Amino acid sequence: MNTYIKTSLVQNIFRILLAIFMIYAGFSHLTFNRVDFQAQVPDWVPMEKDLVVILSGIVEMALGLGLALWKNHRVTFGWALAIFFVLIFPGNISQYLDGDDAFGALNSDRARLIRLFFQPVLIVWALWSSGAWKAWRQSKKDAQINK
Repeated sequence: MNTYIKTSLVQNIFRILLAIFMIYAGFSHLTFNRVDFQAQVPDWVPMEKDLVVILSGIVEMALGLGLALWKNHRVTFGWALAIFFVLIFPGNISQYLDGDDAFGALNSDRARLIRLFFQPVLIVWALWSSGAWKAWRQSKKDAQINK
């Protein structure tokens, strides 16, 4: 699969916004929101909650930086970020089911439920803005042509 796909100005703006969001979120994992992020780590995860928060924060910052700066590998970073969003979704579901408050705004079942619907938006955002969807579609076309 191509690691570089030409993207539009709008896609690039949204990619940079997502990258900034990820870098900020990762930084907040390591600093001022550390305890709040621990509320998202399900009890069944076989690691200390604080370690999970630290490691996920580092991963978020790395993905954000890669998405913003590594032009020839944006597609790879887009896929990696989408997979990351899928992997952390059980934590969001756990937070909803357990009724754990966090961040001040996630202080009701309704707010936690609404938040669940934003995870697919983040997945689509990562795939679209990085050109990963376009690269995947192009690889399918190329496969059809080469048959």
